[in-house]
Amino acid sequence: MKKNWWKILTVFLMIYTILMGFLGDVPHLPILNESIRNLYFHVPMWFGMILILSASVYHSILYLKSQKEKNDFYAVESVNIGILFGILGIITGMVWAKPTWGAYWSGDPKQNASAIALLMYLAYSVLRSSITDEQTRAKFSAVYAVFAFAVFIPLIFILPRLTDSLHPGNGGNPGFNVYDQAKSLRLVFYPAVLAWTLVGWWIVTLRVRIRVWAFKMMS
Repeated sequence: MKKNWWKILTVFLMIYTILMGFLGDVPHLPILNESIRNLYFHVPMWFGMILILSASVYHSILYLKSQKEKNDFYAVESVNIGILFGILGIITGMVWAKPTWGAYWSGDPKQNASAIALLMYLAYSVLRSSITDEQTRAKFSAVYAVFAFAVFIPLIFILPRLTDSLHPGNGGNPGFNVYDQAKSLRLVFYPAVLAWTLVGWWIVTLRVRIRVWAFKMMS
């Protein structure tokens, strides 16, 4: 029970996020209207993706130091779930963009950067599947994960801010923190970030357990 406290917390936070996301009161801002509810889904998914991809870098570095298979398992599954969250983030972002920007995809710098980042991590999966030797595959994947994350951060957070952008908080556009109503949004937003991150990490741990079991069966 003591080891599973965070899983219980995850369930409660996710229930809270979903209920408040669909049924809770939200400020009625111009253009955004009810679409602002996506703030509890789209943005937290991206935060969760970033944190989980950070875990892939951490375990990749540990693998390069220790050569332990479990670190490689955590690294690859963190990337896999990061890709999943990235896809969900792009889809929810497109759903949000339609009523606010007038199109699902407008070629916004943030959208383009997100797509490039996702393709970059999909290439990670292709790299792993193309190498048959386990140790060589793990080493190349670990190095790739570290450098990919080093490119990912400026691609997502820096470059879109240097050009014109429709995205809030980029290209001179104000973020949600400038609105007075942002205080009420934070009561759900921050728990949502934690909820989606914990859900992602929970999936990572389950998939790692499966990999460990399969590895023991093969050895």
